[in-house]
Amino acid sequence: DDTRGLDHGAWVPMMHLFPDHSVPVFQVSMPTDLGPASAWRLGQTLQPLEHEGVLIVGSGSLTHNLYDVRWGDPNASGYAREFTDWVRAKVQDGDHQQLISALEEAPHATRAHPTTEHFLPLLVAAGAAGERQPGVLIDGGIEHGVLAMDAFVFRHSA
Repeated sequence: DDTRGLDHGAWVPMMHLFPDHSVPVFQVSMPTDLGPASAWRLGQTLQPLEHEGVLIVGSGSLTHNLYDVRWGDPNASGYAREFTDWVRAKVQDGDHQQLISALEEAPHATRAHPTTEHFLPLLVAAGAAGERQPGVLIDGGIEHGVLAMDAFVFRHSA
């Protein structure tokens, strides 16, 4: 169990998913010039890995505005809730075109994500599942007023 050098975003979810350490982890960083459409295409290039038994985990945040964080506040802000509800609906409908354009079209997108790096892993994971593949919400909620950490499962159907 040597987690030195690994980003917490990579190994913490795996500790909870596979506490017996039965799954090897290989961490890949996203290119810094990645945008929504290229994040989706990156995910699409990973699709064949599913047939080899590879689990793809995209670790980010459904909302991520640290300027608005209200530590300990259990009440979700209106803008974070509206953005989260919009994105959840698109994920659950498998509407990849709307997901790709979420940062331009979703309500309060700029405020929910002043920068994109925490949203793009969702597009990589959804892209790896394939077009029109809905995601299933397995956990969610908004902490500290504005931080939504929803978790989805996507499955590619071959």
